[in-house]
Amino acid sequence: MSIAAPGVERNYWPFVLPALIVVLGVIVFPWVFTLFMSVHDWNVSGAVTFVGFENFRQLFTDARFYESVLHTLYFTVLAVVLPVGIGLAAALVFHREFKGRGILRGIFIMPMMATPVAVALVWTMMFHPQLGVLNYLLGLVGLPPSTWVYNTKTVIPTLVIVEVWHWTPLVMLIVLGGLANLPTEPYEAAEIDGASSFQKFRHITFPLILPNLMIALILRTIDALKAFDTIYVITQGGPGTASETMNIFLYLQAFAYFKLGYASAVVVIFFTLVIALSLLLLHVRQKTKWNA
Repeated sequence: MSIAAPGVERNYWPFVLPALIVVLGVIVFPWVFTLFMSVHDWNVSGAVTFVGFENFRQLFTDARFYESVLHTLYFTVLAVVLPVGIGLAAALVFHREFKGRGILRGIFIMPMMATPVAVALVWTMMFHPQLGVLNYLLGLVGLPPSTWVYNTKTVIPTLVIVEVWHWTPLVMLIVLGGLANLPTEPYEAAEIDGASSFQKFRHITFPLILPNLMIALILRTIDALKAFDTIYVITQGGPGTASETMNIFLYLQAFAYFKLGYASAVVVIFFTLVIALSLLLLHVRQKTKWNA
């Protein structure tokens, strides 16, 4: 029922306008400006020259850019699959009732509370070939020391170790939320039919928590794709360019080589990649819906 006085027209603009201004200023304008810069040759001297799609043409012939794309995908796959798998296993363990479960849960989620830069600094000291505690622990069990992030072959898997340690608790919490809301009737029927624990997980638990897993997968994929601070603090893209992801590449182009237009073109391509993968995962997420 309308409560407005007769002849008085409702006006919502005073309420909508502040939010609209914020959205335009914080989200829309930066992207429009980035698109504008991507078609210009822009350097720190302030000279701006329209070059059309020349920045994009150079990108697609830049071997270092292709290398950064491969590094990004390699890092993303490992930094998504491992936390999701370990987080699922941890959620199944912590979903069970046992003594001290609350304390252990709290300890397990503590890494997620630390800032990425602080985490990176601590792990940088641990990865040191001579002074790091990790090589000391390897020596205690009779294993040879590792070069960790100082070797081109092991640098990305080593960085993934940090990512797994930092963000596996997030996956665990998301999956635990799904496990807490599971219906009991399918399990009661499975008990009557004599199903084993593995069969109950395979045919009941996993299909029902798959939507939660997909949420964790989407969040981890987006987060891993845009990972920057941890990688930059630990390796700065090295040794050489062995850990130079797209984010590190565009950062160096913009703030080390001062090619702002070229870096903006990288941002446009990177944003397109993130949107494409997100839409694909959201489509898969829709396929995994279930109605309790």
